[in-house]
Amino acid sequence: MRLGLRLLAVPGVLALCGCVVGPNYHPPAPDALAVPRTYSVASDPSAQSATARWWSQFGDPDLTRLEEAGLAANLDIAQALSRLRQVREALTQARSAAMPTISASGGYTRTEAIAAPAGASLSGDSLTIAADAAYQVDLFGGRSRAIEAARAETDASRFDYGAVALTVQSTIASTYLQVRLLQANLANAQEARTNQTDNLQIADWRRQAGLISQFDVDLARTQLAQTTATIPQIESTLSQTIAALGVLLGRGPGALRAELAQSQPIPVGPAALAVGIPADVVRQRPDVRFAERSLAAATARIGVAEAALYPALSLGGSIGTGSAALSSPFDLITGQAFARIAQTIFDGGRLRSQVRSQRAATDGALARYKQSVLVALEDVENAVVALQAANRRQIQFDLAETSAASSAALARQQYRSGLIDYAALLITENLLITSRNGVAQARHDRAAALVQLYAALGGGWTDRDAIPDRTDNG
Repeated sequence: MRLGLRLLAVPGVLALCGCVVGPNYHPPAPDALAVPRTYSVASDPSAQSATARWWSQFGDPDLTRLEEAGLAANLDIAQALSRLRQVREALTQARSAAMPTISASGGYTRTEAIAAPAGASLSGDSLTIAADAAYQVDLFGGRSRAIEAARAETDASRFDYGAVALTVQSTIASTYLQVRLLQANLANAQEARTNQTDNLQIADWRRQAGLISQFDVDLARTQLAQTTATIPQIESTLSQTIAALGVLLGRGPGALRAELAQSQPIPVGPAALAVGIPADVVRQRPDVRFAERSLAAATARIGVAEAALYPALSLGGSIGTGSAALSSPFDLITGQAFARIAQTIFDGGRLRSQVRSQRAATDGALARYKQSVLVALEDVENAVVALQAANRRQIQFDLAETSAASSAALARQQYRSGLIDYAALLITENLLITSRNGVAQARHDRAAALVQLYAALGGGWTDRDAIPDRTDNG
């Protein structure tokens, strides 16, 4: 027993004498990442800020319900959670690799004589019990760097989970907005078909009365047929979009048809959204933080590769008992201890090549981190510009729809009175359809730009809000 205690004490003493090879990781400074102090596009600093449940700021119960269901059942999120569980177990394995390994064994043997001289007894029992301990001393910090890398990879996987969740959230919102836009376009087409059916009937009556020629009737019939032809196309696209939304929620393609059958207005959302400063995005976006943690892991892996260049010291020991008499199995107790040091003399440059390879991987991880930061800043500025443009377009289309509705109503009255021909009515009717579809598109584009901006800012994402405390099945 004293021998075993001495063996377990030696690794701790040697570990204190060791050193950790490889570079120590320090996150790149914002200046090294080309992060500007301010955005190049103007924004409202007093506007509402993004929150983790940003979709609730649209004030649409259906959107909120779909988002909550998607977080619970989306299969991309389930896969990201599975990856997170695997990486957390890899961290546990990396930590256990730095601990001693202790094993025990036992054996029992019964010997019976098949044939023996008279009076001789060759039968008997024997029992052996043994315990072994082994430990590889972390002289140059290879195990420590492996644990450091595994811890960084676990953090990276957590941020990957958050990035997947944010992508799913924004995709659900965008798909839902597309459903409401298609429903608005369908309603506009159906209303236009009703008006054009009345216009065709009036044109036919006037032709029968000899007030107009067949030309006006054919023109009215052509317009009605063209409008009617657009309805099946819109219905088909709407059905496909609802099916895609169902799959996003981890459900069958037709699961949401009944729930979304009733047309609802396109949600408006807040009037403006604060974007803060560019450095906020570096801290907030989970995909950017994923890239940073991946860089940290790659840096730690350099130390793992460099530690393999140096000698490896292994310690071990065993203790065992053996007896030919079951009544006294501890009559004979033996123990042994060993220490072994190994150093690679020649490997054709394989180990040094692995170090160079890992340094190259770290350079690539740094480039990916810088790129993720720049792409994130680009996303924010593009979303701000898209939102500003959508606001201006919506104002103009609202004016156009008001004017077109007034003009179309007057044109119908004048056509019934015989003051204008059908060609003039056709122009005003087409302008009204275009304006109404334009209003719906502008409202959709504004809401979609808000979703785009929420996603670009990281959606108010936090570890506490996005990642469950436990990722196992226990």
